[in-house]
Amino acid sequence: MSRTVLAIDIGSTKICAIIAQIDNDNNIAITGAGTTRAQGLKRGSITNIELASRSIKTAVEDAKRVSGSTVSSAIVSMSGAYTKSLNSNGIVNIQSKEISFKEIERVMHTSLYNANIPNEYEVLHALPFNFKVDDQDFIEDPLGMNASRLEVETHIITTQKSNLNNLKKAVLGAGVEVENIVLNSYASSIATLNSDEKELGVALIDMGGNTSNIVIHAGNSIRYNEFLGVGSNHVTSDLSMALHTPLNVADNVKLTYGSLTNQSNDLIEIPVIGDVDNTHEVSLDVVHNVIYARVEETLMILAQFIENSGLKEQIGAGIVLTGGFSKMEGIRELAIATFGSQPVRLARPIEMNGLFDELRDAEFSSAIGLVMYSAVAYTPYEIDANKRVRHRNEIPTSQVDIKNLTPSLEIPTASISLEKEKPSMISLEDKKEKKSDEAGSLSKFWNWATQLF
Repeated sequence: MSRTVLAIDIGSTKICAIIAQIDNDNNIAITGAGTTRAQGLKRGSITNIELASRSIKTAVEDAKRVSGSTVSSAIVSMSGAYTKSLNSNGIVNIQSKEISFKEIERVMHTSLYNANIPNEYEVLHALPFNFKVDDQDFIEDPLGMNASRLEVETHIITTQKSNLNNLKKAVLGAGVEVENIVLNSYASSIATLNSDEKELGVALIDMGGNTSNIVIHAGNSIRYNEFLGVGSNHVTSDLSMALHTPLNVADNVKLTYGSLTNQSNDLIEIPVIGDVDNTHEVSLDVVHNVIYARVEETLMILAQFIENSGLKEQIGAGIVLTGGFSKMEGIRELAIATFGSQPVRLARPIEMNGLFDELRDAEFSSAIGLVMYSAVAYTPYEIDANKRVRHRNEIPTSQVDIKNLTPSLEIPTASISLEKEKPSMISLEDKKEKKSDEAGSLSKFWNWATQLF
């Protein structure tokens, strides 16, 4: 039976709501979408709950009108602003000598317990990047393996509790319950990266209106994430100041003449800021220089993030750029020069059923990624914002025959693992009975000894 999901991407300049149908095979069909200008947000964080709620409600109602759906809960994106990341590890012993989902769940929660997370921060994602079974490193999936010890290294993404609560209040004010929360750059990576890039190592940069978010995949898991409060709107601000013209005019100049490659000495006539009745002429060469300087500076800071991550040598697949800012003409060539001749790819969301033409744009990568995340977990294992351990094969059909069940019966991995543990529970009861028998024998011996002496 198919289910209906609502994804709300809360960006720095726009809010996008998408409604989709997901069937039992996790096939996605988009049925509705709505987009509105973001209000009450600054650099990806809520600054006015009432205005933000109004914007979210408008986008959701537009999506519902197109879809004809009445879905009331949503998976929501969160900006990388005010997030902190750290790595942690956990070790557990395997008494049954076979790793079940219960042991994987236990070791991941152990790594979370061992992490030094400040009190004012809440866990958004705990993503394992290395499982170790006994002395064997980099196990893709330890489920079902024989072992006496299981270790895990996790990358933990946290956010301020106040930031998280404000986001939930804004969504709830729009009449929608928050089902789950996903980091926006993580969602963008789901919608744009392929398995080869993740395996070889890749840095994904989501360049938006007011923010740029970066995540590095290495070994098929997120190893690093960072946030930069600079986006395409900063180019608009620079043009407004340099050309002495209003912001809306500067934005039109950016969209019409903005290019990092084509230089021209042609003149354009634009109004003067504060005096719309007067105009003055400016050279397109000045426009080019202003845009080039801001974009080059932004890319250089992002390149420094990659350098500081310590994972630069593990990025075999290079850099992937997505988001609305990445559509600027010539940005790929400038990025190649800035990132040290590493391969650079411009990415848009992957195709899926019902994908509207406007949603095929790079600025909707995060929104599409949220829908895909709703269909299935996209790391082998992870702890989500609800503290639930997720597995990308949460319904293991391959184990159905072992349990003599019909193929249509769906059983979560966790319940199968618990059933595997039943023999150990019975053996524990047997041990208890043996202990009680031993206690009875000692009691009889004590009574005989007291009577004898």
